[in-house]
Amino acid sequence: MKKGCMSSTMKLAASFPLTKSSRSLLSPLEFSTQSSGNNIESRIPWRAWTSVKNHHGKQQQHMRPPSGTVAAYSAQSEEQPQQQEEEKTADEQKTKAREIVVEIPVDYDLHLLESAPSRSSVTNSEDLMSIYHEMSVIRRVEITADMLFKSQQIRGFCHLYDGQEAVCVGMEKALNFDDSVITAYRDHGIFIGRGGTIFETFSELMGKRTGCANGKGGSMHLYKRENNFWGGWGIVGTSPPLGTGLAFAHKYLKKPNVVVAIYGDGAANQGQLYEAQNLAALWELPIIFLIENNHFGMGTAEWRASKKPAYYDRISYIPGVKADGMDVFAIKEAFQYCKEYCLGGKGPIMLEADTYRYHGHSMSDPGSTYRSRNEIQGIRRERDPIEHVRKIILQEEIATKEELKDLDKQIRRDVEDAAAKAREAEQPRDDELFANIYKKDSGLIAYGCDRKKTRIQMP
Repeated sequence: MKKGCMSSTMKLAASFPLTKSSRSLLSPLEFSTQSSGNNIESRIPWRAWTSVKNHHGKQQQHMRPPSGTVAAYSAQSEEQPQQQEEEKTADEQKTKAREIVVEIPVDYDLHLLESAPSRSSVTNSEDLMSIYHEMSVIRRVEITADMLFKSQQIRGFCHLYDGQEAVCVGMEKALNFDDSVITAYRDHGIFIGRGGTIFETFSELMGKRTGCANGKGGSMHLYKRENNFWGGWGIVGTSPPLGTGLAFAHKYLKKPNVVVAIYGDGAANQGQLYEAQNLAALWELPIIFLIENNHFGMGTAEWRASKKPAYYDRISYIPGVKADGMDVFAIKEAFQYCKEYCLGGKGPIMLEADTYRYHGHSMSDPGSTYRSRNEIQGIRRERDPIEHVRKIILQEEIATKEELKDLDKQIRRDVEDAAAKAREAEQPRDDELFANIYKKDSGLIAYGCDRKKTRIQMP
């Protein structure tokens, strides 16, 4: 498998835009930064800002020129800003132009394929910082969602994605918003990767009108139609047959794009999955069946539920690839390979991402009754996807440890600001409770259990 590192000019800590083709949207962090006020620091490139502040955040004092040299100093100082700006621009261009090759240590497993995805991935500093930023935002969103759920500000089911960030971020580095994505209920990271904002995410989790589904979907049903994200679905095994329908539409309309239907190892034994795969192969549809194998279907280990706990090679007539789902570059290269395969008119392909979730199945599951805490800590220590990218950034001297800490703090502030704003957002009106049930809701009357006192009529 191959992997790629990404490079970038150092931009504002709160604004690393998504760097994928066919995108010109605000990143989640940009959205929340803009919505959280006019902080002067948030408008200064983060590398430039740290260069005029000491590590305590206090502004440094400029040295006074020696007496008798004020005139000469003034003349020099007029030339220095332009000179420094030119040097800075040249340095940034060199940094951005410098290719970084990331080697992918874990080999791919193949099924019915003669070639494999690349084992090295080419990137630059801008893309590398973008990847780190996006994965860190998703991690912080999930940590914040955990706290909001425990404080009863998020109700119902809540399935967190932390640990699996490399899958959605690596996938999006190979796709664009004209490609379609549909997934199951662990959908927060997928939604943000598809261009959703953290404010929309928290609003939907808390059932507010400002959510991506107007507060009616909640955690399991995030949705962004304009970017071809066709939602999270709460019924196990739903996304493959629905994704097959999307792929049929792509082919029928002659669109040069693919569909990604995402499901987990817990859904891999569903009968509807095999029906969908049969039709996809029969009609040679451009669909990637992505298995996010985090090794536990709820609290049941894969080996206890499946006679064959490998999923990429289950179908004798559909080729497949297995990649390291904790390595964002491996996933990126695997998706590029699979997308090229599908667009070549060869039909569907399977892609299994070997990943791991840090939280339990949902917030009602402590996640430690069917696995040990040592196991979770070992995965964090040895395979954490964000730490993998952090090490590459430091090794390539793209940013310092202090700069990454500052970026992490900025991300935390922005995520918390977005959550606070979502808490204060408007709740859906009463007359919206039964709306969107029928095509024409006007005049519909809804009664409460008593059939007398509680009565809502649609406008």
